[in-house]
Amino acid sequence: MEAALRAGIALYDAGYYHGAHDAWEDEWLEQAEGDDERLLHGLIQCGAAVHHARARNWEGATGVAASARDYLDAVPPGHRGVNVEAAAAYLDVLARDPEVIERRRPVRLTHRGSTVALAALDAPAAVTAAVVIADAEGYKSETFERAATYAREGLADGELNEYGVFLCDFAVEREKRELITTRLAEHVERRRAREKDVEGLFG
Repeated sequence: MEAALRAGIALYDAGYYHGAHDAWEDEWLEQAEGDDERLLHGLIQCGAAVHHARARNWEGATGVAASARDYLDAVPPGHRGVNVEAAAAYLDVLARDPEVIERRRPVRLTHRGSTVALAALDAPAAVTAAVVIADAEGYKSETFERAATYAREGLADGELNEYGVFLCDFAVEREKRELITTRLAEHVERRRAREKDVEGLFG
């Protein structure tokens, strides 16, 4: 829960309002009804409301903002260390006046009293963030999704392998993303070639 929560907050605060839901959604779908489910549901809808408002879809923004506010209003203040009250207050304003998005920045989400920078994410959260960023920035998603699978295999064994390192670097090194993507794709292709060789032996 913590890794997904922090990844989504970092992505949201970095301006990936729509993409943040990818960090939260799997965790949200696993939750039974309760405060954690309402928190994640409200945060997902908060990102969607901001996304709609920035696209000047005023009707979509107001409806989703009101729903998100209702979810967050039902969560105890500071639940899981998130600034729930500030987010709900902002959503109340957005629901009444979606054009506020053009006059001031959306609410910043915080965790345990601090913003969450992409560079502050631990490896599991940074891997998730890298995939979201790659998709949002138009990089080849198949390469990143496969690399994330390989990275998570390493993390499950307690190892930050080369795929995890590349993805963590991609998430934070904006100016080096093209180079990192090239190197990452080379590593993914080499591993895929090895996997196909093995499959050929037993196919």
